[in-house]
Amino acid sequence: MILAQREMLAQSEAALSEAQSHAKTRALEIERLKLQLAKARHERYGQSSERGKLLVEQLELAIEDLEETQAEQETRAEIATPPNAKPPRRRPQPGPRKLPENLPVERVVEPAPCVCGKCGGKRLRKLGEAVSKTLECEPRRWKIIERVREKFSCRDCEAITEPPAPSHPIPRGFAGPSLLAMILVGKFGDHLPLNRQSAAFAREGIELEDSTLADWVGGCVAALDPLLVELRRHVLAAERLHVDDTTVPVLAKMKTRTGRLWVYVRDDRPFGGQGPPAALYDYSPTRHGEHPRRVLAAWSGVMQADAYSGYNALYAAERKPAPVIEAACWSHGRRDFFNLAKLGKSPISVEIVRRIDEVFAIEREINRASVETRLAVRQERSKPLVADLEAYMGEQLRRLSPKNDVAKAIRTC
Repeated sequence: MILAQREMLAQSEAALSEAQSHAKTRALEIERLKLQLAKARHERYGQSSERGKLLVEQLELAIEDLEETQAEQETRAEIATPPNAKPPRRRPQPGPRKLPENLPVERVVEPAPCVCGKCGGKRLRKLGEAVSKTLECEPRRWKIIERVREKFSCRDCEAITEPPAPSHPIPRGFAGPSLLAMILVGKFGDHLPLNRQSAAFAREGIELEDSTLADWVGGCVAALDPLLVELRRHVLAAERLHVDDTTVPVLAKMKTRTGRLWVYVRDDRPFGGQGPPAALYDYSPTRHGEHPRRVLAAWSGVMQADAYSGYNALYAAERKPAPVIEAACWSHGRRDFFNLAKLGKSPISVEIVRRIDEVFAIEREINRASVETRLAVRQERSKPLVADLEAYMGEQLRRLSPKNDVAKAIRTC
């Protein structure tokens, strides 16, 4: 009776654990859907504020915490299950579990049995193999590379000859290119400050001071200047540029300042161009028009940007070497109407957004087509839509109050 009661108790505990696991799985799925919804809204609405980004990050952290708790409880339930009882069902793993095929494979053959595990017989015959794969990562391995240059003396003239010294990314530096690349990626790609990287290296037995890492980063900036010059030349050789800026927090004494990161994008793929796409970034402490004018001082062509007044000097007819041709951005012009339509308080904005989306749909169809094809389609299909949109906006502007938000958006557009 005692054994039967223990078995019933174990089954009850397993059932309770499975029920709790299902409940947490449902909660986890709810949070996952919330995250997907937040991401979809963020991508669709194109929020420029940081609030949407913070919401997505908070939801991701919450999902990570729920997943860790779920995995812990599932493992504890599996460990506590009696040997003869049915193990609790684990939640399905999301996505495929296919391992990368380009990784090296280390084959470990377990010792084969010498006798039969059932009858003890020794006449065993191999039938095949049961293979289980595990993804493993070895700890980072540090090493010192010694480059030996043998010296020779000439018996005829007694001159000493030796191979030339190898080049280093940083003159007279002892850091290899892979180490420097890892530090740069950690600082600028993974946002790991140099003091944290120094602490991580110290745990691995490598003492590198923060000042040493800072010197290496500064040396790399100078070493990479030729690449930056070539990138700038390639981007500014384009006939069309996409220009925009975004805020970037800058660490300052006792506070955080807001700087600007200007991006100049060359991408001729939508126009059927063959040149490789590239992006040139330029930092400035303020959002003054002199910064894009400085970068584009010797450039002229078609520039797609928003209606920022700092660009007006680039469009001036007297500009040298030639005025920049303005290509107004439909997405920026649509943004105010979309925000008003999102609030659900402006049927006029909803109609304007719908008409603009019809033009966008045509552009998606002719993307990467030839110049002649795109011009013909735009003249035949897009031009009447734009003319009707202009007439509709003019009609609504005459009916609305000058102080109305929709009227302001129409005048801005």
